[in-house]
Amino acid sequence: MSDAQLGFLFRSVERRYRVRELNREIADLLTTEFSDIWVEGEISSVTVSRPGHVYFGLKDEDSVLNCVCFRNAARLLRFRPEEGLAVAARGRIDIYEARGQYQFLVEALELRGQGALQLAFEQLKRKLEAEGLFRAERKRPLPSLPRRIGIVTSPTGAALQDMLSVLRRRFPGIHVRVYPALVQGDAAPAQVAAGLRFFSQNPWADVVIAGRGGGSLEDLWAFNTEEVARAIAESAVPVISAVGHETDFTIADFVADLRAPTPSAAAELAVPRRDDLILQLEGLRDHFHRAFRLVLFGKLRRLQAIGTERAQLSMQRRLRAGAQRVDDLEFQMRHQVRLRCRSLERRLDDGHRRLLQFDLRVRILRARQSLEALVLRLDAGHRERVRNQRNRVELLAARLRSLSPLAILDRGYALAQRADGSLARDAASLQLGEPLRVRFAKGVAIARVESRQTPAASES
Repeated sequence: MSDAQLGFLFRSVERRYRVRELNREIADLLTTEFSDIWVEGEISSVTVSRPGHVYFGLKDEDSVLNCVCFRNAARLLRFRPEEGLAVAARGRIDIYEARGQYQFLVEALELRGQGALQLAFEQLKRKLEAEGLFRAERKRPLPSLPRRIGIVTSPTGAALQDMLSVLRRRFPGIHVRVYPALVQGDAAPAQVAAGLRFFSQNPWADVVIAGRGGGSLEDLWAFNTEEVARAIAESAVPVISAVGHETDFTIADFVADLRAPTPSAAAELAVPRRDDLILQLEGLRDHFHRAFRLVLFGKLRRLQAIGTERAQLSMQRRLRAGAQRVDDLEFQMRHQVRLRCRSLERRLDDGHRRLLQFDLRVRILRARQSLEALVLRLDAGHRERVRNQRNRVELLAARLRSLSPLAILDRGYALAQRADGSLARDAASLQLGEPLRVRFAKGVAIARVESRQTPAASES
């Protein structure tokens, strides 16, 4: 029988599909062929469902491709899809079986032309501004003389050392507590927000400084996230944003109660100079003395103008006594002020010495060593687990190979299939002239039943 006749015989065996089965097989074929591809085009017809799935089209001059970005992938996008944006979408082809319609499952989006970070910055800025988070009425004044300063930044960055140096110079002995947080990378927004919530929920700091040194837009991105912006807006303590250089602006700057151009400037804005406060107190004291004497002299002139000589003499004695009393009180006040200043200076010196005893670098070094030990243990456990899983997979693969019908074929056996694909297990069930498809370990042959031998016939 020729190949054409055999092909006709196989085509004559009819195969029927249900709609769902056909859609599913087509989906398997498309997914296998187009499993991880990039498609470029312009976004159109954007729709966001209540659960957060984003539906849109990718179009060019002639065609449109239906796309869907499910909620878990949409939350990881750096910008929201908008009408008219030129993008490159990464994902795979799938079939929506309910409609028999193929679509593109989007897992990532990249902009073509405008930067993705800049677009995300503008989108979040518009959103938070519409909610009123930038309004001047909600900004709180900083305390005039804070006793405790909270700082949220990297413990190893130069920005922290700059702020501590300025605080020590302007007001020695002021209490400072640092919440260590990453300020760059994927984990940075969550850690910065956690630091802000820590100082908000624990009534310790009078003002909080959150920031880092300069860098690119991507380096500063932790302070352009919605998570950090809302943590600043919800803080119960006034927040100073100190991110980058004077020319850098972030979302945190717009939400914070005060923006500082640099971390060092934030420290200067947070606390006044102690020497300036002392000069102000001395000026107030001198002003009080002059005002008090002026009042006394005015009273004396009035008494001299309206009293008699006797009254004048009596009043002069009283005034002299009052003047002496004022001098005594002044001498006592000066003495008490000197004693108080000396006591405060001793307390400041004691506090400074005690603070020097608690060297944060030693504590940080110990914490780092402990972290490195934990990382080594975790890595060793992970390697052991991977090794065990690999051994298990190899064992299962060996068992699977031993049970595979292909292994039987390698030993010289063959499988005979009818035209409908079923296996021929009994020679008595075959019809003379019936075509068979015989599968060997290597290759397939087409045969036709010429004769049959049943078990009884073979025994005879």
